[in-house]
Amino acid sequence: MTLQQLKYLVTVAECKNISEAAEKLYISQPSLSAAIHNLEEEMGVTAFARSNKGVSVTREGEELLSLARNLLEQADIMKERFCKNTKREPKFCVSCQHYSFAVNAFVDVVNKFDADKYSFILRETQTGEIIDDVANGNSELGILYLSKQNEEVLTKLFKKNDLIFEEIFEASPHIFISKNHPLANKDIITLDELKPYPYLVYEQGERNSFYFSEEFLSVLDMPKNIQVRDRATLFNLAIGLNGFTVSSGVIDKELNGEDIISRVLDMDVTMHIGLIKKKNIMLSRYANSYIDALKKNVK
Repeated sequence: MTLQQLKYLVTVAECKNISEAAEKLYISQPSLSAAIHNLEEEMGVTAFARSNKGVSVTREGEELLSLARNLLEQADIMKERFCKNTKREPKFCVSCQHYSFAVNAFVDVVNKFDADKYSFILRETQTGEIIDDVANGNSELGILYLSKQNEEVLTKLFKKNDLIFEEIFEASPHIFISKNHPLANKDIITLDELKPYPYLVYEQGERNSFYFSEEFLSVLDMPKNIQVRDRATLFNLAIGLNGFTVSSGVIDKELNGEDIISRVLDMDVTMHIGLIKKKNIMLSRYANSYIDALKKNVK
């Protein structure tokens, strides 16, 4: 097994096509196919299922791919530290729920490690996909929350996928509403006061249960409910329909503008916002810097 073979493996998985991967790697298709086949033979696994439409990663291939990405990352760290003439090409990916502080931390990392060439990825996505991304090695970190409602189910998923959760901060429930909302002048708002207004939540796809909900009070029995996929739409509906969503209360005016404000929700519960990462894997300098930036942005 060589680092080159691992790079080939990761590239094929990303392209989902041998021909495209070969073109990207500047090698012939037969040479790439042979290298992948030799790696599969050595490891005793079938990493890809081949078809006329391309290739897809098998279940055992997902584990191999995750380890391959981690080994390549560690090799890059060694090069940066010991090879003084190596030109740095930063690479980092994080998957997160829709938090402005997560975006701000990402901006800080990009600015800190700016280079002639880099590949940074920020995925604001569904809770289940965050777990999958980190478990499969597509993202180095995931940002989500735990509460009494989802902790048992998600913790089992973390354990199943060799993930660990580290808390960043604890928050009490707040709501995000328009500055022109009829309740905007109140510092503390009750659930009864919110019932006339649309409850805005993020849609979770196939895993659309309250265990995977991004709103940690998803069990609320509100008469008006609207599901959305992105933050811009949610905030537009908060303004246009006097809707509300439940979150941590951390909001950034530079990122989200002056039209959305945060107010305390009168409920005695807490949410624990933190990160997930693979167990026993050394994080890259970019991931560590991102964690530091997260802690700074939630103070």
